[in-house]
Amino acid sequence: MLTDRSFATLTRFRDAVLPRRWRERLMTPHALLVGFLLVHLGFLLFALIVSLQGNAFSDTNIYRAWAEAGFDERNIPSGPSPWVYPVLAQVPMWLAGLAGPGPFFFLWVLVISVLNAVAMAKLTDRGRNREALVAGWWWLGFILLMGWLGFARMDGFTAPIVLIGLVYGVAHPFVASLLLSLATWVKVWPAAVVLALLSAARRRGAVLLAGVLATLVAVGVAAASGSLHKIADFATQQGDRGMQLEATFTTPWLWLSVLHIGDSHMYMNTDINSMQVDGPGSDVMSKLMQPLFLVAAVVVVALIVRGLRNGLRAGALDRSALFLAGSLTMVTAFIVFNKVGSPQFMVWLGPVIAVGLVHDRRAWRAPALLAVLIGIATFFIYPLFYTALSHNNPVMALVLTIRNVLLVVMMWWSARGLHRLGSAPKGAPVAAPQA
Repeated sequence: MLTDRSFATLTRFRDAVLPRRWRERLMTPHALLVGFLLVHLGFLLFALIVSLQGNAFSDTNIYRAWAEAGFDERNIPSGPSPWVYPVLAQVPMWLAGLAGPGPFFFLWVLVISVLNAVAMAKLTDRGRNREALVAGWWWLGFILLMGWLGFARMDGFTAPIVLIGLVYGVAHPFVASLLLSLATWVKVWPAAVVLALLSAARRRGAVLLAGVLATLVAVGVAAASGSLHKIADFATQQGDRGMQLEATFTTPWLWLSVLHIGDSHMYMNTDINSMQVDGPGSDVMSKLMQPLFLVAAVVVVALIVRGLRNGLRAGALDRSALFLAGSLTMVTAFIVFNKVGSPQFMVWLGPVIAVGLVHDRRAWRAPALLAVLIGIATFFIYPLFYTALSHNNPVMALVLTIRNVLLVVMMWWSARGLHRLGSAPKGAPVAAPQA
């Protein structure tokens, strides 16, 4: 499927649909800026309308309630605790709540829009890097495809910060690590990129120092709010949850539930606002997920270290290629070996692939295409037909299965590419793998 011939066919289709003069007009900084403004103004307009009605949207309803309660569990009558997230997640919620509950949703979307603008400017060097415009358009399209999974969830707040950290990368490990570590204290997934950076960077001490400083910031925020004793709660509140409906490893129990085999069934875990699947052996799988992920993370780190050693021996080493390939492999492992598997996790793919396209467009076209297909499938899952999925609809179960298979293919592609980066013959340049 992901061959030169298939991409040539896609290129011919693009050329037939989009005349050359329009392609040339789109590949300008001005056109990208107009596209960026149109997409983000559309989301801001919707957020303004909803806010003027006194409402929020999706998970921002929960964030708004937490901010109103001062992030104090004693003031929250029901539902999940604000401490399911690391402590710095409360900072953007606090910012959005500064003007009270009314404009919370609009301000939340505005903050994410500003961060996206900063990230886009960094990705394209404020439009000066013409080669990066394709990556900019791809990331903008992915933002649009993800929709409210990015703009109404914490993942959308962390994604542009991760993108900026990726751009700084191994050339500026302290700044990159500081940004990524701060983002990790907002939501855990950027730790995947931190691990890849720590493995690939030359100055690992700088990576560790930045991580320590970010942790001290988190400790300071927790202490200032009188909640230092809760700073590690995010690591414990997820431990007893079952297999979430959308998780990759839940797929067998999803079909057992759809086919009404045994006592497999879906149910809502109201404590953490999560749809889960239960059935024979699901508890065992739930307990196995963390060890499986740890094994996967160790394998990824080993592949990066192997690439470093072989690259040094060959006399040609591209640390950025190793860092980016390792980041994508680690991020997809965070998704695949995760018993949660929420739709918004797909937002994590965007920053790594966008920066990868700037580094080597031809090599990264395969995951870029896979991410678009994953995004389309995810859009059908949420927001379009999640209710049908949660009521054992076989068509939506098939869509989710395809999405999960594509995620496994993405992880396989990135792991294979990472392995190839460390397998170049002596004297050959170490470059990104071709699709």
